[in-house]
Amino acid sequence: MIRIIPAIDIIDGKCVRLAYGDFSQKVVYDESPVNVAKKFEDAGIKRLHMVDLDGAKQGKVINTKVLQKVASETKLIIDFGGGIKTTEDVKMAIENGAKMISTGSIAIKNNTLLKEWLKLFGADKIIVAADTKNEKVAVSGWLEETTLSIYDCIENLQKDGVKQFMCTDISKDGSLMGPAKELYAEILKKFPGLHLIASGGISCLKDIEEVDTIGCKEVIIGKAIYEGRVTLKELTRFNL
Repeated sequence: MIRIIPAIDIIDGKCVRLAYGDFSQKVVYDESPVNVAKKFEDAGIKRLHMVDLDGAKQGKVINTKVLQKVASETKLIIDFGGGIKTTEDVKMAIENGAKMISTGSIAIKNNTLLKEWLKLFGADKIIVAADTKNEKVAVSGWLEETTLSIYDCIENLQKDGVKQFMCTDISKDGSLMGPAKELYAEILKKFPGLHLIASGGISCLKDIEEVDTIGCKEVIIGKAIYEGRVTLKELTRFNL
């Protein structure tokens, strides 16, 4: 059974969502990420995906205080990403309550550093956000597209020891248009048993059921929860 991971994206310390990774298409859903996180915890949720969008855009971690506050006031298992560029950033995130970090840019741009993180912190602490546009990897908060295919990316990183991959099709993120089912199916066809985390486009329970059937281990849900397309009560049928 697929595990549910709600998302909290942070800009200016507030809980927001973007559409298609576009910073100009921002909607503020709550002034207090802590309140949002507590609602998730009260519903039985155990995992949380938190992204420092300010950090992703500026290339350095910005919203550490938000991470620390959510971690100290809930028991949620948090993976944290956005602006993590150095080993000290990883340490800082973990010291402030993150159980895992998610990284995209470093995995693509600095393979040596990624290997160092895997050695220092362990593969269970590192999630690679292999985000795509037209099956090509995008980095730097989705502001920069590469020529690297998602399939070559996963193959290379598996050889380095990466165990967990989060994949977002940017064309679907924040759109409520449904997940990238064909992409996920193709990835899992090429890499059977891969720990693949689906992200982007989830609009209803049927979408979750479909990525579960495909074989994704976990699914990140953001806008569908915030806009009431999926209720926290409805999610209890899945693995929380």
